[in-house]
Amino acid sequence: MSNNLLKGKRGIITGALDENSIAWKVALKAHEQGATFVLTNAPIAMRMGEINKLAEKTNSKIIPADATVVADIEKLYTESMEHLGGKIDFVLHSIGMSVNIRKNVPYTELNYDYFNKGIDVSALSFHKILAVAHKMDALNEWGSVVALSYIAAQRAYPFYTDMADIKAMLESIARTFGYHYGKQKKVRINTVSQSPTRTTAGGGIKGFNEFFEFADHQSPLGNASAEDCANYCITLFSDLTRMVTMQNLLHDGGYSSTGVSQEQLDAMAK
Repeated sequence: MSNNLLKGKRGIITGALDENSIAWKVALKAHEQGATFVLTNAPIAMRMGEINKLAEKTNSKIIPADATVVADIEKLYTESMEHLGGKIDFVLHSIGMSVNIRKNVPYTELNYDYFNKGIDVSALSFHKILAVAHKMDALNEWGSVVALSYIAAQRAYPFYTDMADIKAMLESIARTFGYHYGKQKKVRINTVSQSPTRTTAGGGIKGFNEFFEFADHQSPLGNASAEDCANYCITLFSDLTRMVTMQNLLHDGGYSSTGVSQEQLDAMAK
């Protein structure tokens, strides 16, 4: 159901790989709420996904860009503004990758070349996207930038290995850049710490299915779905949240505030 929350707004949505991804759901919701936007992903990721289907559904242009390459990001903003007819109002950063996780490297034995690659792709890309926008003056005043994070940035989750450190950096970038961009251009920058979600990326984490069930039982409302997360992101792109910035917003059904659930205690008693 459309309330035209994003009517007249222009955006850039990164990381939509397939219909299970949060970015894909955000794009559908943004289109439903009246926004126009471009879709972008790294060329190699686009070959693996189904982004063309999403572009057709949302009447969106696809602009390939490697978010680790400043020249690609400059091209992305330039072409986006030309295609959309003006400055950008919202950006979704939904980019994450850990080679250490993919190769099941334990946290205590991290491959540092892999670690640096993960930092570049998953965190520094966020700084680059913000820095290029700032330099080019590509975002409208009161624009909104949202990056997807996870609670492992604040707490120890053994299966999340180096991505926990990387997400902590991502959240720090949101706070620090949020201060500077907010002071200068009223642009707001936030991260959303989402429940474990059944996506292509999440499915690559060892023990994910077991933890998904644990978190679902721990959360009073259950795990927040990808669609729920998309709805939340839409509110952050809208004018309803103009004074929210520099925050890590926990979107997890109450998981983060629950010490232990009765379901977990009952399971332990058996």
